[in-house]
Amino acid sequence: HDLARTPGLHARPRMPALDATRRGAGAADRKKKDLDVLEMPSIPNPFPELLCSPFTSGLSAGLFPKANSRKKQVIKVYSEDETSRALEVPSDITARDVCQLLILRSHYVDDHSWTLFEHLPQLGVERIIEDHELVIEVLSNWGMEEENKLYFRKNYAKYEFFKNPMYFFPEHMVSFATESNGEISPTQILQMFLSSTTYPEIHGFLHAKEQGKKAWKKVYFLLRRSGLYFSTKGTSKEPRHLQFFSEFGTSDVYVSLAGKKKHGAPTIYGFCFKPNKAGGPRDPKMLCAEEEQSRTCWVTAIRLLKYGMQLYQNYMHPYQGRSGRSSQNMSPMRSISENSLVAMDFSGQKSRVIDNPTEALSVAVEEGLAWRKKGCLRLGTHGSPTTSSQTIHRSQPWFHHRISRDEAQRLITQQGPVDGVFLVRDSQSNPKTFVLSMSHGQKIKHFQIILVEDDGEMFHTLDDGHTRFTDLIQLVEFYQLNKGVLPCKLKHYCARMVL
Repeated sequence: HDLARTPGLHARPRMPALDATRRGAGAADRKKKDLDVLEMPSIPNPFPELLCSPFTSGLSAGLFPKANSRKKQVIKVYSEDETSRALEVPSDITARDVCQLLILRSHYVDDHSWTLFEHLPQLGVERIIEDHELVIEVLSNWGMEEENKLYFRKNYAKYEFFKNPMYFFPEHMVSFATESNGEISPTQILQMFLSSTTYPEIHGFLHAKEQGKKAWKKVYFLLRRSGLYFSTKGTSKEPRHLQFFSEFGTSDVYVSLAGKKKHGAPTIYGFCFKPNKAGGPRDPKMLCAEEEQSRTCWVTAIRLLKYGMQLYQNYMHPYQGRSGRSSQNMSPMRSISENSLVAMDFSGQKSRVIDNPTEALSVAVEEGLAWRKKGCLRLGTHGSPTTSSQTIHRSQPWFHHRISRDEAQRLITQQGPVDGVFLVRDSQSNPKTFVLSMSHGQKIKHFQIILVEDDGEMFHTLDDGHTRFTDLIQLVEFYQLNKGVLPCKLKHYCARMVL
């Protein structure tokens, strides 16, 4: 009776089925419309020449997908004066690419000596990050609690052993596993390091710190391609007397900066092996040499044995970027019009093109120095009264105001103690004089620059007045061209760069 009085209730049980039928019909209609759209003829492209361009296809097929697939990460890089710069870089960026980026942004001259360093303050050690190494991989080995840093500065000794191998491999430290006829030159020794079949042996006494102890023990060590060994019986090289110390595949070699203070080392010429694999042992194996030449020989030989021909390729092709491609081709540093320019020399009666890239770089550096001198308004004794020839040197990158003798030695050592690396600083013993600190024979030497008076005028001299200069800039420029009383010419100035 109730159902008869409410006829609307008879239709309610059938409404869901009706809705489903309608929804199905609507979906079918939409699907049919979509098919109609797909079946419509494509609109012809009014600019077909743009699609067939190899440059456009290269961008769409090559650069864009790779750029999207490469993850980016922010890294922080420090300079000598502790200024820093944050960079957003892809995960596969190399140390050389980072240096190129900082050189470009800081407007520095690239002379292939710029280097990225890994600094571990907790251990007081640092190492060169090789140009081909991936920076993000280096950072991935750092612990969360460690305050490690990346430093960007010059290192003139990075590839110096390719130019002057005789300074890096002294005869008393090098022997050969096989008999050799006649004397072997340092160049041949270098070729042996790069070869996979032959190798020279580096041997000598080193101080080694015993694991878990503070004591250091002087032991005879032997470096071979398979690793570093020490002799348990004097200087014996017999296999039964050799014990394995460390290998190179899972370790990095670091130079100690504060070995005496942090580890109680007997000398300041320390280095160590530190494992670089996560999850493995983290304790470094500390070593110490008697002199800088010995330490340099050990560290250089270890780098050559570990990386081999890769170091030579880094030296010969400094702009080689990721995946074997040129970094300049991947991210152009200059426009097409700039790339068409050439270096010119207008000093003679006729202008000429400078084909030698080394000469072109030298001319660029000299021109930069000339512009800096003009900026300083160097007018000598006839100049403006507001500019004194006695203070003009303060604007020069090679001048370091009030730094100590030890600080000067540290700066030169960190930037590569090759012949001719120098800086000028104030003398601590005599406030009115200056000191020229320079490297020669892997030793730091200091020369006093005194003031002499002649006819009421003051001059700077290094040789008791035989050669006189009105200011320090003249003095430095003279000894950059002439050896004079110095052991060698001044070649590379040691400077604190600002990021």
